[in-house]
Amino acid sequence: MTPEVTRTESEGIDYGWVMQVTFITSIVVGVPAVMLLSTFATLETWPERAQFAAGIGAVIWFIVAVSVYFYARHKQTED
Repeated sequence: MTPEVTRTESEGIDYGWVMQVTFITSIVVGVPAVMLLSTFATLETWPERAQFAAGIGAVIWFIVAVSVYFYARHKQTED
């Protein structure tokens, strides 16, 4: 027996979409940014490299998340 699929019409911002777009955009923007910025830093050990990547990645993730949220909010008010 096939389970019944239901759809909902939610009001407000689609946070699932915001999270998915934030995840993909953070990877697409973050990886090249970390690679580029790491060429200017001396990172001799793996813990230094991991800390550097996490620090840069966190900043990029925050900027992308806030930007995507405000974009979704802006598009919602247009509709």
